Amino acid sequence: MSSEPSRWRTFGERAIYESPWVWLGQVDVQLPDGERFWHHVVRLHRAAMMVLLDDENRVLLLWRHRFLADKWGWEIPGGLVDEGEEPAGAAMRELEEETGYRAGQVDHLITFQPMVGQVDSEHVAFVGREPERIGEPTDTGEVARLEWVPLTSVPEMIAAGDIWNAGSLVALMRVLMRDG
Repeated sequence: MSSEPSRWRTFGERAIYESPWVWLGQVDVQLPDGERFWHHVVRLHRAAMMVLLDDENRVLLLWRHRFLADKWGWEIPGGLVDEGEEPAGAAMRELEEETGYRAGQVDHLITFQPMVGQVDSEHVAFVGREPERIGEPTDTGEVARLEWVPLTSVPEMIAAGDIWNAGSLVALMRVLMRDG
């Protein structure tokens, strides 16, 4: 509600850098105490991801290297939502491209912002069931290997730091809360 005492007000924005993938700019904001300043903001395209479960309650995970952190880890398939594409369609497309699997049933799992405050990057996660192998992955440059992992092993993998990216963590923990 706009009458909440801690609500920030905005008066405009200016771009510092723009590309098809990222907008970096400043937003003219005023705090509830009246202080006004330019706040840095990053806007990214919406992302969509899929937790694919089989009938043995295993999840399909991807072993990937992330260059920015220079770290390997297990992740769920996902990527950016293309212009005009629905998040569910993007999650299904990314699943097929990265794994060669298709989900027979897809349900919305959770929508979240992984880094509020300065970054606007909505993530939409889905859970897929009834996996069907449709071929080899077509996006072969991002994933070192695929593995079906018992869902019951995921908490240990998180605790060990083997699953560490925000999207995978949130989606997998939501599945565990719901199904575990």
